[in-house]
Amino acid sequence: MNSSLDTLANSEPPVLLPPHLSPTWYSTPSEPALDPERRIIDAHFHFSDHWAGYGLEDQLQDAATGHRVDATIFMQVGWKYRTSGPEHLRPVGETEAVVALAEEALSRAAATEVAAGIVGYADLCLGDAVEEVLAAHVEAGKGRFRGIRASAARNESFRFGVLPLPPMGLYSFPEFRAGIRRLTAMNLVFDAWVYHPQLQEVIDLARAVPDATIVLDHVGGILGVGSYAQRRHEAFDEWRKSIKLLAACPNVSVKIGGYGIAMFGHKSESLASPPSSAVLADTWRPSAEEVINAFGSSRCMFESNFPVDRSSGSYATVWNAFKRISAAASEDEKNDLFSATAARVYQIKRKNELLRKGYG
Repeated sequence: MNSSLDTLANSEPPVLLPPHLSPTWYSTPSEPALDPERRIIDAHFHFSDHWAGYGLEDQLQDAATGHRVDATIFMQVGWKYRTSGPEHLRPVGETEAVVALAEEALSRAAATEVAAGIVGYADLCLGDAVEEVLAAHVEAGKGRFRGIRASAARNESFRFGVLPLPPMGLYSFPEFRAGIRRLTAMNLVFDAWVYHPQLQEVIDLARAVPDATIVLDHVGGILGVGSYAQRRHEAFDEWRKSIKLLAACPNVSVKIGGYGIAMFGHKSESLASPPSSAVLADTWRPSAEEVINAFGSSRCMFESNFPVDRSSGSYATVWNAFKRISAAASEDEKNDLFSATAARVYQIKRKNELLRKGYG
């Protein structure tokens, strides 16, 4: 588990602008794409006004840096909510805004199916009444809407992120579980975002609603900050025990990525220049391999988590790191990790299917 980034994370970083505010950090030429014909479905990205902004042009430019990014999946981030109308329906504005950009990309014959799947937000504590919100998302999604993410990520020793701070124990609320059951009845996916000390909450939810399709984001959020800043190996051991228990729940899949989020504590943005994909792969490999071994490739998928993970390096470099991590995998396993699992879980349709249905 030792690497230059682990050493850096336990030291005082120099005072530097975050990379998304410092263009010179990206002045290093992009790495050539490894295995460039490998089909990729990027299982997790955000359009956002945060992190210096990330729009359609940013996504298309990133997707054209040498890797074969056939499709991407948008993940809720509280973007472009409606500013009027019933409060519970305002998150539908995010789906509407994403569809507009996806249709623009389609009209421009972009090589990447932008936001081929959309995961939005609804207050699942509405219980059965959340069906109204879900139906509105499905209608607004024009064939792209795939599910809901509700973050329960919370730790009292720090505050990161742009999403509202959730109540403690959110996934255990009876009304929340009623909402999950309604989501499941509509054949929609639930994305779970927690920090590793909260993984038992996901295990309990998966057991309580075994028919639900649940995706754990960002390998389960291994904390490397706050009270865990000097206990990184202990954090990893705690996480590993919970991951093995969660893997016994057949209705759960895992996204591998998100390592640039501040709570991991890698602090790669404090390096004088972006780390290479080899350095990133060495740093991320222990948790990635642990997850793949526990869940199997058919329940794992790689994610860019852009633009948040620009703090790790360029889009091309991040995908090179994943390709290095999976270099010893079989062809079937690689297909799962880079595209097939995401396609199956999120029911990703090909561009021509959307056109036949009159969307875009």
